[in-house]
Amino acid sequence: MSDIFHNGRFIGEAESADQFIHAVKQKRRKGELPEELSIRYDSNLDTIFIATDTGRILRPLIITENGESKLGQEQLRSVEKGDLNWNDLLKQGVIEYIDASEENNLLVAMTHKNITPDTTHLEIDPIAMFGLVTSLVPYANHDQSSRLNRGSKTQKQALGLYAANYLDLIDTDVSVLHYPQKPITRSFIYDTLNFYPAGQNVVLAIMAYEGYNMSDAIIINQASIQRGFGKSTYFRSYTSSELQYPGNLKDEITIPSKDVAGYRTEESYAQLEEDGTIFPEANLKEGDVVIGKVSPPKFLLEMEEISLAKSRKENSTAVRQGERGIADAVFISNDAEGRRIIQVRMRDNRDLEIGDKLSTPHGQKGVVGLIVPEENLPFTATGVKPDLIFNPHGVPSRMTVSYLIELLSGKVGCLKGQVMDGTAFADQQVGDIEKELHNLGFRYDGKETLYDGVSGKPIDAKIFIGNMYYLKLKYMVSNKIQVRASGKITLLTRQPIEGRAKGGALRMGEMEKDALVAHGTSLLLKERFSSDNVTVHICPACGAFGIKDKIKKRDICPVCGHQKLEQIELSYASKLLFEEIMALHLFPHFILKNKYDEN
Repeated sequence: MSDIFHNGRFIGEAESADQFIHAVKQKRRKGELPEELSIRYDSNLDTIFIATDTGRILRPLIITENGESKLGQEQLRSVEKGDLNWNDLLKQGVIEYIDASEENNLLVAMTHKNITPDTTHLEIDPIAMFGLVTSLVPYANHDQSSRLNRGSKTQKQALGLYAANYLDLIDTDVSVLHYPQKPITRSFIYDTLNFYPAGQNVVLAIMAYEGYNMSDAIIINQASIQRGFGKSTYFRSYTSSELQYPGNLKDEITIPSKDVAGYRTEESYAQLEEDGTIFPEANLKEGDVVIGKVSPPKFLLEMEEISLAKSRKENSTAVRQGERGIADAVFISNDAEGRRIIQVRMRDNRDLEIGDKLSTPHGQKGVVGLIVPEENLPFTATGVKPDLIFNPHGVPSRMTVSYLIELLSGKVGCLKGQVMDGTAFADQQVGDIEKELHNLGFRYDGKETLYDGVSGKPIDAKIFIGNMYYLKLKYMVSNKIQVRASGKITLLTRQPIEGRAKGGALRMGEMEKDALVAHGTSLLLKERFSSDNVTVHICPACGAFGIKDKIKKRDICPVCGHQKLEQIELSYASKLLFEEIMALHLFPHFILKNKYDEN
């Protein structure tokens, strides 16, 4: 007797597990039981598990019986004509939904050729094993699985047209590619789902170039950028609203007057209109006010000042540090409580620059290492110059064979003027692509003789050159670049604050210190570690902190009464540590020594 559990609860026993499971499956296929039900037999426990709970991922499979698929040619023709639909196939028991646990008891064939008498189900299409994004990768079955994972992630980060109505949207941090194109070599999934494109087709040469494309860096043709390759617009939104406070006080969106506490400069408010908002198409730079706002005092103590006007505070919204752009649109609306909300969308045109990130759907990502004038780039016998040069060392270890196949396929597609089918597991043979390329008058392997753009001499090695699809990713160097000299510090340690948005510094920690020590840059080390230096007075007799009384013009040690103190320079964080130790009733002594003494 086999125990039966339903959603983890014991409900009965069955004399024959196989007969019981067969009967349940037949009833499910006839529609007498829910189609979401799954049934599994665990031979080790001699237990049948039935599940109908939520949260299980189900996938459709074609049922096979006696070595034959239930989806015959007649049904396929009816589906093509539109006489049969998906739900009809479910009702007829041709297709059923299977979850991960039930799949343990099944033998699923990938294609019709793989069906045996023991086969229970057939995949609808081998590409169904991939997710939505991964199925878009051309010739994905020739790629390493980890590369496909990375490639599908980069496709999500690619710039394109993220929404058709983006001009009416206020989004925090988005970009729109100016000239998106559909790939020449693409999976049938691409056309089936009719995606907005998110990339561009480029002529690509695989070769080294002056060492500027080491470690996945990419060489870009300057003329390609001027023609629109990688050109995008970055949108940033700024929002402000008139909040209400107790005592009938509320914020006011206006141009702050000079008597307001925290008034910036006249230049900061120069581009505001009378209502306190920026005018459209205004050129904005870091620190420019986008929405002028004045807030009332929050505490009674603030109101006790000379006048209420003086106690009002400047609370405007300004352009973030390190950003610039043009005021694209201003939206004025009211919330449910009638409070005014101002939203400003800023745009910034972005051309490709050194440090911007590019990728292919195959997970071959890299940053722009050099932008080369067109006249210096190598060219083919027909005068074709690559838009992009990729380093050959990036291919063998990653085993992205599909990257190379797409290059060949893209080249054939461009020469023939047709879209190439790059669907995974679709039985396209590389030999067929090579034959087509040969028939078009090119070498079968896609290689060509390239001529040096500077000397004009032919390059000794044959260069692999073709066409493929490249994505510009959202990670741009202008959003990442961080630099600062002096600025804000933290209250506790008096060291520079952290974070790019706050105008913070880059932390130089233990490991960075070791790198500088290895280079022998001791003076740089001294300078870097003196960001919070402070002068303290130490008693040479007992080594305690002394007091320099500037009013009575005298030095005194509070511990031993010694009246001559020595000045030393110390990190403020160290001084803080010593004071905290003293608060624990421990007494640290400073032992002073003349640095010019030999001993």
